[in-house]
Amino acid sequence: MSTALTVRDLRIGIGQGINLVADINFSVRAGEVLALVGESGSGKTTIAMALLAHTRAGAVIESGAVLTDGLDILSLSEAELRHVRGNIISLVAQNPAMALNPLRTIGQHLHDVLKAHQPELDVDSRSARIAEVMQDTGLPGDAAFLKRFPHQLSGGQQQRILLGLAFVLRPRVIVLDEPTTALDVSSQARILVTIRTLCQRYGTAAVYVSHDLAVVRQLADHVMVLYAGRIAEIAPRASLFALPRHPYSHGLLEAIPDIALRRAPSPIPGQAVGPAQRGAGCAFAPRCRHADGICQAQAPRLRDVAPDHQAGVHQLACHHTALGLTLSQPQPSLATQQRDQSSLPPVLYLHEVSAHYGKQPVLHGVSLSVSMGECLAIVGQSGSGKTTLAKIMAGLDIAASGRINFNGHELPMRAADRAPAQRHKIQYIFQNPYQALNPRHTVGETLATAARHFFKQDAGDIAQQVNAALHKVALPARVATQYPRELSGGELQRIAIARALICQPSLLICDEITSALDVSVQANILELLQSLQQQGLAIIFVTHNLGVVRAIADRVLVLNHGITVESGLVDALLDQPVQEYTKQLIADSPSLFSDLAA
Repeated sequence: MSTALTVRDLRIGIGQGINLVADINFSVRAGEVLALVGESGSGKTTIAMALLAHTRAGAVIESGAVLTDGLDILSLSEAELRHVRGNIISLVAQNPAMALNPLRTIGQHLHDVLKAHQPELDVDSRSARIAEVMQDTGLPGDAAFLKRFPHQLSGGQQQRILLGLAFVLRPRVIVLDEPTTALDVSSQARILVTIRTLCQRYGTAAVYVSHDLAVVRQLADHVMVLYAGRIAEIAPRASLFALPRHPYSHGLLEAIPDIALRRAPSPIPGQAVGPAQRGAGCAFAPRCRHADGICQAQAPRLRDVAPDHQAGVHQLACHHTALGLTLSQPQPSLATQQRDQSSLPPVLYLHEVSAHYGKQPVLHGVSLSVSMGECLAIVGQSGSGKTTLAKIMAGLDIAASGRINFNGHELPMRAADRAPAQRHKIQYIFQNPYQALNPRHTVGETLATAARHFFKQDAGDIAQQVNAALHKVALPARVATQYPRELSGGELQRIAIARALICQPSLLICDEITSALDVSVQANILELLQSLQQQGLAIIFVTHNLGVVRAIADRVLVLNHGITVESGLVDALLDQPVQEYTKQLIADSPSLFSDLAA
């Protein structure tokens, strides 16, 4: 296969000698997928956007070349770039709801793209191309569907439309920025198959940005591991997952919870360094248990370690090229021992709960219970009713019927009708901490406000509670003086948990709280939740990630269109599901250890 994309010596800076990324060299062949992986801040999206000659505000492409068919995209004028973007290199964004115009129909979106980039096509030719791309993406191509607006489609359908908009012009290269992060496992599986099929059918090279290495194992041909804006390792997929050479690659893989077998994810110790924090030596050395004197003094160069002309060259930036780090065997640990708490009295009990939005029913007679120290996971596809059920437990103004019993007492459906002593005992943690925290309040002010709302205490006692809550989520006391914008996504999610804990709850309701986090931060959050469980806290965990379910939950309830499909102990249900719907969810879930489990 011919090379469709070549990147040479790419360097992006923000002034004062600080580089966001540097020394980036790679190529992608036609029809293949290269995955860019690494923690938040590693440079994945910065590199991906630079392929379209785009940078974030304040950043500048200082040097390098992005070549496709002999054309250097970085050397083009703005007018030339308008032609190239879409025709030669296309982008599929992470959030289709933000990328699609809510006032334009699906058909208008597709016609507009073709008219803008290929005006020589007449109406019949455009319609034929649209019919073809709708078939390619597995969507209906009839007139009724094309007349729908984006809000009338599911998240998976919206993402397929973005793929259609990218492939309808038959580009040479396609850049995909976390396109499946917010999707349930079944929608994600269909999108991944679509990406793979279209790349091979049209000979399109793909650069796929992701923090989910289980997805990468399923999709990519090659994997580029980034750390602090540099390439740590680049290798064929099979080589990287079988025998990662860089300690950072190994750490990322060890941090992933997996659906196939129960194991405790191991977070990478320490914090990732920023562009201005790189020293003279290896940037990963402060977090690496293999680091020695040369690692502290000298930055390693990227070099070939295992040439393979069929699979591709394996390159590594590490002084210790012979480490050969195999993944630990998944075995139960104290943190992941599954417990049957059914003999304990429930903290929360729901009986025959139903709900509707307007005239549309969304839940049908759902019953569940969760006991002290237990984690109950609620899973299902998008639209199954997971979040609606979680909001009913929290009393968030859902039109619902049925009974809720909390600590042996009847609980009103609406939080406003609940006594303060009941409200503070049930705390809800939202998926997006950026939107859940007041950007104008410091962390300390946010936590103190929550404490004052429920407890009448003087300022000294409140300050002690704030420090204690931060300590519980493993954050230093100095964080109390910082604003949300000064913290990472993982730190913000810990703040959201601390705000819940300062209210002294008996039950935490966690709504997709790890879906947007990179794997190491996710492992830290799961480790924190497991420690809270061991202290007696009951947890309801809403998620579409069955690997996380296997790692943290004791029991699981499966929803489909608002109906309980089946429920039971996690290991029994995931290993021997009864219902076809559950079997499909499990089959669609990406895994690192599926071969081992089989």
